[in-house]
Formats: sequence, structure tokens, C-alpha cells
Amino acid sequence: MPTSKLTPADLRLTIAPDTLGFADTSELQEYALPWIGQERAEMAARFGLGMDQPDYNLFVLGEVGSGRSSLLRQAMVTAAANRAVPPDLCYLHNFDAPERPQALRLPAGQGRLLRQLMARMTKSLQTEIPRCLEGQDFKAESERIEKTYKTEEARNYAELEAFAEARKFTIHREAGRMVFTLVGKKGHALTEDEVLALPKEHRAEVEQAEQELRAEITRYFEKTRPMERVMNEALAALRRQVVKPLLDHEFQEIRSGLKKQIKDSAKLNTYLEQVMHDVLDHLELFKASDSDEEIRQEALNKVLSLYRVNLVVDNDGMKGAPVIVEDNPLFRSLFGSIEYQSENDVLVTDFTRIRAGSLLKAHGGFLMLHLRDLLADNLVWEKLRRLLRSGRLQIEEPGTAFAPIAAVSLEPEAVDVEVKIILIGSREQYYELQEEDPEFGRRFRVKVDFAESFSSSAETRRASAIFVAHTCRELGLPHFSAAAVARLLEDGHREVDDQSRQSAIFARTEALVMESAALCRARNGRLAEAQDVEAALHARTLRHDYPDQRLQEAIAEGDLLITVHGEKVGQLNGLTQVDLGDYCFGFPERVTARTFAGDDGLLNIEREVEMSGPIHDKGVLILHNYLSALFADIAPLALNASIVFEQEYNGVEGDSASCAELYALLSSLSGLPLKQGIAVTGAVNQHGEVLPVGGVNEKIEGFFRVCEKAGLDGSQGVLIPRRNRRHLMLERKVVEAVANGLFHIYTAEHASEGLELLTGLPAGVANATGNYPSGSVLGHAQKTLQAYRRACQASGRPKTRRKHLR
Repeated sequence: MPTSKLTPADLRLTIAPDTLGFADTSELQEYALPWIGQERAEMAARFGLGMDQPDYNLFVLGEVGSGRSSLLRQAMVTAAANRAVPPDLCYLHNFDAPERPQALRLPAGQGRLLRQLMARMTKSLQTEIPRCLEGQDFKAESERIEKTYKTEEARNYAELEAFAEARKFTIHREAGRMVFTLVGKKGHALTEDEVLALPKEHRAEVEQAEQELRAEITRYFEKTRPMERVMNEALAALRRQVVKPLLDHEFQEIRSGLKKQIKDSAKLNTYLEQVMHDVLDHLELFKASDSDEEIRQEALNKVLSLYRVNLVVDNDGMKGAPVIVEDNPLFRSLFGSIEYQSENDVLVTDFTRIRAGSLLKAHGGFLMLHLRDLLADNLVWEKLRRLLRSGRLQIEEPGTAFAPIAAVSLEPEAVDVEVKIILIGSREQYYELQEEDPEFGRRFRVKVDFAESFSSSAETRRASAIFVAHTCRELGLPHFSAAAVARLLEDGHREVDDQSRQSAIFARTEALVMESAALCRARNGRLAEAQDVEAALHARTLRHDYPDQRLQEAIAEGDLLITVHGEKVGQLNGLTQVDLGDYCFGFPERVTARTFAGDDGLLNIEREVEMSGPIHDKGVLILHNYLSALFADIAPLALNASIVFEQEYNGVEGDSASCAELYALLSSLSGLPLKQGIAVTGAVNQHGEVLPVGGVNEKIEGFFRVCEKAGLDGSQGVLIPRRNRRHLMLERKVVEAVANGLFHIYTAEHASEGLELLTGLPAGVANATGNYPSGSVLGHAQKTLQAYRRACQASGRPKTRRKHLR
């Protein structure tokens, strides 16, 4: 079958604006925006978000710009609206173990209410308790208790005084101590010198009396101290008795104020009972003191601070479940933290400094994370894995262990966390985790796979137009005419090099909409037109095509040897593509082949110097096998051959030039020249079938620009695989040149078809004996190979093995 020449209509998809069904995108902005071409991903996302069972977390994989984050965020909001509002989370002081604050979940809004009620109670107690302790009944009963104690204490003191007086001592109280002094005959106190001047016998009597008095003082304290303790206990009991009704009323107000049914009501009641007992144990701090008032107030404030409620998650006023997108998943922001402050060179903290992270805030709802951010910190990833395994979260502050000064640590009570995690990542990351961590697949059972492209239809084109309408409305941009939208759609096809498929990377479309709208405004246009889109695409190319421009200049100036006129033996223009990430372009490279008699076979020069990749090496080996199959009747071939990409210094990868290499090799063998104006791209298999290649549009346009600069004469063109026909989305300039007969695009299904195009002679078909017609290309090559065999047999030289440069 001969090569076919493509018509201008075959070279690109052209979308007629009148087939879109609207004049401009302002007519579409009220339509809902669907998941364009992502039906599989949409179905998986809705399934995963609707599953309430654990471990049905979602892993969203796809390319950046495919809408994977924005579309999942919309789906999360929709799913969250149908869920119940999750409870609040509070941390309270633990009276039994202060270093382990206790967690309390309350219905949404009740956490804030409890905090307000507890604050109101502490404020009320500071005024009401002193008022209770100043009442007449309390004063009367406390005076009676104190009087009873004082009467009994006075009697014991009188007995002590009498005991001392009988032994010539006076005694009095001083700063809580008993001070006694020896008196003389005239009743005055004796000094130390006067005591020492007494006769020895008298001093002995004095010492004996002093010992007896000391013993009596001890007995006095042994009797009065229990009496004082009984008095204090009685006064404390009286205070508790007087204040208890007030506390019962206050705490009943708190319980009745929390109207909703509380799941942890037993824990709340226990906590309130502990608060009540703690208040009763510190009633003395509520009464003003004449001395040390500042110290008393400081101690009271410290006690009252224990009754505060640390509301770490407040869902008051929320409708539905929470939806959180964590763009900065540091350890503290994701899992929560404990704040510290330095006091006297020690880091101190308490339960009021506990802070919730995104996981606690997302309890009962959805949390979106990006895998790349998580993997940046192994500590974050490992703790998240433990959380997914246990379902419980322990707030901790890992940095305190390495702090340069001592730290007072807390261990807040761990809480259950029910959150559906939506993890965004690439396909490579997904499959790497599947292989490295078997537990990963169990925790992320829902795979949401975003396609890079989708089959184009009238529905997808209308949906894409709705996307443009929404983008214009949200960003305040001029709307787009139908012709402009048609040009945007054509660019979507060019992005994936396919006339039947459209790119799903709508981030590029959005950027192109913004750039086109900017050019529209620059010309004071009301609607963005196709010319604005064309100008935006041209401007984008100019910002990125400097490497392409330099290569074109090097070819035009003769630094890179490319011939686009005439014919040459063993020489052909292959096509290659360069992908810089933000810009792709193609350009020709000269492929040459040399053949002569020998036994070494085919030499791939790039491979010998380790400048070729494995795919290119595979292509050359396939080419060699195909060549051997063509001339199986004279196998093994007595051939030394070499092929090389001229002036290639950066290495070669890919098999898209194997057709060009085959043609150059057969040209050298047959001695027939090849048309230099026709460049070739395509891979070949062992049966000679031409296989499709990538980057076909960039390759054709790159060669077209070289020919355009050298001068188009109607003989130039490109030979591509027939299976690449639907991948053509060429620039209009190339299409116009084809329409004017100045440039041509040929397709081939078999290698023999291209051979005929390049040489102008039939390729040749072997007869039953394996011989090709003498006037065919393969016939000429066969004759040369037979001559090589005779030459090798005549020389009788032993075969030498080539030393490979490795």
C-alpha cells in the first residue's frame, strides 16, 4: 500500500462556533459546573465521601491542574451538608492528676455555653461566698465556737500562769511562742548576770524549776492544739455548711443551662463535683484579710483558674460537618500543640494552653491533605499512620524533649477522632506507597483517579464552555464569544495531541482565559474573541521558545548541518522532540549510516559511547532483527554498519527515529539516494510495521520552520506513522502551507511504503526463493549484501570481536 498524502482537513480539528449553541459565555454562567470528563473520579469520590465506615479514606491521584483539589473540595462541602454537626471538645483540669488534663465532648455550642457558665460562676462566687460568711447566723455560730475554744484555752493558760508563778517565773505569749522570765524577791525580772550571781544551790533550784515549767508548757500545747484544731474544723464545717447551698444552686444552674443531652454527662457531673469540693476546700481564700491581701488574692486567682474551660474545638453555629483543607500540615497545626512560657528558667504550661490541630477540628467531617507536604516531615507522616491505625489522637509537644531548659510536661487525655482524610498525590506516589507500605491500601480504600484527558463530545464541549463562564464570573473577566471558546477547545485538543480527546488539565485553560481576557481589555473589547486567544497563545510561546529559537538560528546559520533540498545516499532527516517541562518543541537531526563488508553487524555509535537510553537501544536491536529477516536467505549477514545522529551531544532516548535509521541504512546498502526534503518520524517493529510516536505535532512544526527559512519549494514534507493521523493538531501556518502545495504530510503503515516515497523506487517483494526484483530498493541492497559476503569469503580473515566502549 503506498503512502497517503493528507489533506488540510486532516491536519487539525476545527470546531465551528455555531455548533456550540451559544453566542457568548454570559448565557452559561448560571448553569452548574459538572466534573468535565471525570465520571470515574466523580463516582469514586461520592462513594468514598458517603461511606461512614472507618478506613474508607480517599486517595486522589492525578496531574496538577486537573481540578483534583477544587472538585474534591466541592464534593466535600456537598457531602458535609448532609451530616450532623460534630460535638465541641473541651479540656478541663484534672484534680486527681493535674499533669493529665481530661477531655470532654459536648454537643455543638454547649462547649461555649459551659465556658460562659463556669466563668459566670467563678465571678459570682467571689461576691456571694464572702456575703454568706458575713451573715449574722454565721457570725453568731462562729463566735460561739471561738468563745468555747477561748474559754477552755484561757482556763488552761491560767493554770500555766499559776504553775509558773509558784516557781518564781512570769510567762507571756509572744509571736506564737511562750516566753518566761525568772523574777526576784522584789518582783522584778532577773538579768542573766544576776542569775549567775545566785548561790550554786539556788541556781540548781532555778534550773529544776525551769525544767518543770518547760514540761508544763509542752503539756499546755498538747492540750490546746487539739482544741484549736477542733475549733478550726468546726469553723470550716460551719463555712462549708453555710456555703454549700450556694454552690448547689450555682452548679444546678450550670447543669440546667446545658439543655442538650450530653453523651459524657457522667464525666461532666464528676468534674463539677470535684470543682465543688475544691471550692469548699479553699473557702478561706474568698474572705478578705487585713494582712497579706495581695498574697490571698493571688492564691485565689490561681485556684479559680483551675475552673476555666479550655474550648479547643468550637462548632457553635456550624451547619453540617466541618470541611478543612490543611495547606500547611506541620506537626503542631495538624495534631495540635501545647504552648509553653518561661518562668524562672523553666518552661511551664497548664491545661489552658492546649491547642487543637486540624484533625481535631475536622472530627466528624473531612480533612484534605497533600501527600507531598506530609512526606516532607517523617515525624508527621508516622504519627498520621499511627492515628489511622488506632483512631485516637494524643496531643503532644515533641520539641520540649530537646529544649535547652527544663520543661513541665502535660499528657492530655487522648481522644477518638473520626475524620475522613482526602489525600492528594501523584500516581507515582500512590503506587510507591502501595509497594512500600502494605497498610496504606487498607487505610485508603477509595482510589479517586483523575484522567489526564477524555473523549470529546458535544456534552464535554458545552461543559468546558460552562467552565469558562464560571471562570469569567468568579474572576470578573470579560466573557468569551463562541469563536473564542472554540479556539480554547482546540487548544485543549492540541495539549493532548489528539483530535478525539481533550485535555483534562483545566488549570492551563483557566490561565489561558485570564491571559486572553487581559488582551481583550487592552484593546477595550467587550467580549474576548478568537483573536485574543490566538494572541495569548502566541505571547505564551514567545515567553518560552528561546531554546527553540536558538536551535533554529543554529540550523539557519549552518552550525547544525541540516539539508532540506536534493538527495543524499545514507543520509536522512530524523525528528526529535525536546520537553523542557513548560515548553515542548521539535527539530530535525541528521541521521547517517555507513555500510561495508565485515562480520561485526550493526554498530549503534550512541550506544557505544553510552549516549543512548534503553528504549533507543531496544529500537536499534529491533531494526537489526527486521533487517536480518528481510534478507534471511543470505543470513547471517556479512555486514559492518554504523548509524549515528550527527551533532548530537546530549544523548538520545526513544525509538521514534528507528524508521529514519532503517531508511538511512537501506539507502547506504542499496546506494540509492533519499529525498532530503522529507523528514521521517516513526518506530518500526520486527515485522516492519510503523508504530505511532509522541510529539508528532511539535516535530512536524519544527521541521516546517527549518524548511520555511530555507525556502519552501513544494518538495518538502514529513512522513509520519498512519496511526498518528488522529494525533495531528498542527498550527494554522502549516495547514495553510499544505493547502497551497508548499508542504506535505505523508503517512505510512509499513516501512516499505516510506522507502518508496523517499527513493522513488518500489521497495520490492521477495519471491519464493527470497530474491527481490533487481530494480527495487531491497533488490539493490540484496545485491550489495551478496557482494559483501563474497568479499568476506575471499579474504578468509577470521572474525574479530569489536571492543565496546563501556
